[in-house]
Amino acid sequence: MQSIAILGRQPALGLAELESLFGAEKIHPLHGGGALLDISAGAVPFARLGGVIKLGTVLTILDTTDWFEIEKFLLPACKEHSQYVPEGKLTIGLSVYGLRVSTKMLERTSLSIKKTIKTTGRPVRIVPNKTLEISTPQILHNKLTHENGWELVFYRDGSKTIVARTNFVQDIESYTARDQARPMRDSRVGMLPPKLAQIIINLASSNTSPETVLDPFCGTGVVLQEASLMGMNAYGTDIEPRMVDYSIANLKWIREKWRIDNYVRIEVGDATNHQWKFEEGTVVACEGYLGLPFAHLPSDKQLQESVQASNTVMKAFLKNLSTQAGSGLRAAIAMPAWHVNKKIIHLPCLAQIEAFGWQRVNFKHVNFDDLIYHREDQIVGRELVVLEKI
Repeated sequence: MQSIAILGRQPALGLAELESLFGAEKIHPLHGGGALLDISAGAVPFARLGGVIKLGTVLTILDTTDWFEIEKFLLPACKEHSQYVPEGKLTIGLSVYGLRVSTKMLERTSLSIKKTIKTTGRPVRIVPNKTLEISTPQILHNKLTHENGWELVFYRDGSKTIVARTNFVQDIESYTARDQARPMRDSRVGMLPPKLAQIIINLASSNTSPETVLDPFCGTGVVLQEASLMGMNAYGTDIEPRMVDYSIANLKWIREKWRIDNYVRIEVGDATNHQWKFEEGTVVACEGYLGLPFAHLPSDKQLQESVQASNTVMKAFLKNLSTQAGSGLRAAIAMPAWHVNKKIIHLPCLAQIEAFGWQRVNFKHVNFDDLIYHREDQIVGRELVVLEKI
């Protein structure tokens, strides 16, 4: 059974994440920020995905993109399938991607669905469309992923329309708590979003389920906390004792709040020379040294100094890690990429990866330049570099 994934703000990150976990042959990118998966929705560990905001089961694929033809199919189908839903009021919402339809047309269709199902004696409530897509808060508030809820998704794929029912959406309250409610935060060292930390871990995981995630630049412990929530052991080091203390406090909080009982080890260590204790099943997932967080366009001198400083640290780190890593060890590292005058400046050491004993992992569905986490007007982006030890 196929499923459909609605990807996040930068779809390429979600595609790479899915490809890493399930293999390129099971992922079929869709125009507009979606993907078909040759995997059932129930077999996807949705809670650990950072780049997928919605996941649903494909019900059928129609040979039309005309909304009136879609409605002709929809009305009898909804009436038929409503009898298999447990007793009680049925709540329905419609979301459309890429089809030529207005919110007024959706409202009319929703009312027609309601009238059709009510002829069976079942009470129905419709979630109104403020936009063509039902928002995540609306889905959660109206319990559209519960057994008495339907969010029906209509996604245009060329001359066809994919019809799906949503099974999972991202838990926005949980992400907010994991980002903002942690006891120890420090904006001066940058704040890695939990969703991005999940993506980095999944890029490092490949199609395996690693036992331990090592973060040699652990900072306040975001990668370690997300690894813990995925059921993995967390091993972190940082050159600053203060950051180690912050990580320990945050991991204590996350373990108590989510009742996690994984192994955690956090210690002071300079990533350029520290000797880690590698266990079988370890992967490396981290955000490296990004240099200065420019709020405004830097001068050429400032930019070069920041590039050089970051390059020196990351080059030494890759060399140090290479001397300790066994063949095949996988690492996903967020490295700085500077957006200046409509150009992207990469770390120079990326051109020397093989000389350090690494090879860069290629993805079928995305290019290297697509794997840069970046917001508009942001100067320092995060380039997600996936490596394997030669």
